[in-house]
Amino acid sequence: MNSLLYVIAAILIIGWAIGFFVAAVGSFIHLLLVLAIIVLLFRIIRRPTAV
Repeated sequence: MNSLLYVIAAILIIGWAIGFFVAAVGSFIHLLLVLAIIVLLFRIIRRPTAV
């Protein structure tokens, strides 16, 4: 029974670590998307208009 508890604890810790890593990467991707939209808006605003 003791070894089963260690296995369950190890699985939970590994799952937590994977979830933490995925959440960190997910927020980083969202940050990059927001930065890309801001740069795109600045390029559209600063573009000289041909009249």
